[in-house]
Amino acid sequence: MNRHIIALFLMIYAIPAVHAKDLVETATASGTFNTFLLAARNTGLIDDLKSDGPWTIFAPTDDAFAQLPTGELRALLLPQNLERLEAVIRHHIVAGEVTSRDILGKRLEAVTVDGGTLLIDATKNVMVDEARVVKADVIADNGFIHVIDTVIMPE
Repeated sequence: MNRHIIALFLMIYAIPAVHAKDLVETATASGTFNTFLLAARNTGLIDDLKSDGPWTIFAPTDDAFAQLPTGELRALLLPQNLERLEAVIRHHIVAGEVTSRDILGKRLEAVTVDGGTLLIDATKNVMVDEARVVKADVIADNGFIHVIDTVIMPE
């Protein structure tokens, strides 16, 4: 019975059975990161996420972007706000690998590629700043995606 519980946990929360080649292909295949990928494309970060890495993305879902205050996403996507949009996307990316095994039971900070920090609290539910990790350790050849339920805005 314990073997079945562990297998179910891995299917739901940890490692998908199949993964695409890179982070962009993995995110695209999931179908739930369209807004994140659009923003990464608009800011020219797609090539970085396709590079060797490794990278860890704390990726907000489309639903997370939809929860932003009215008009905020539309404003971020305007050409004159490209720097702000890039800062938001970079604030969700960490250079290197951060896996659930690395953080389980700990509180720590991770430095993002925009130079900011994310407070990770994995002592109970896994929280990244105010966002909850709803799926961890989605594997790609050049890193990991941790699915979060809130867009984390840089200061």
